[in-house]
Amino acid sequence: MTETATTADMGAVEEPLDLVRLSLDERIYVKLRGDRELRGVLHGYDGHLNMVLGDVEEIITIVDINEETYEEVIRTVVRNFDMLFVRGDGVILASPPSRT
Repeated sequence: MTETATTADMGAVEEPLDLVRLSLDERIYVKLRGDRELRGVLHGYDGHLNMVLGDVEEIITIVDINEETYEEVIRTVVRNFDMLFVRGDGVILASPPSRT
């Protein structure tokens, strides 16, 4: 098997957004600004990394300071959405599903 055949089998990942393209209709992980994380099925995207996700779980991490003890209190809020539009300028990381 040649190197060219191996690249073709992978779906030809030549540019960064090719990896996102290969994740269409699969569950992905997205890290956003503001300590937010999303897990959902990627239905569409564009060159700005605007995305449409379905069956989405949003995890928001909130860090508060206890005024009496000055200790950090970390809590998470989990929300679920049937469909969500994600604006690309808030995306820090988009991870495709693991391929074994």
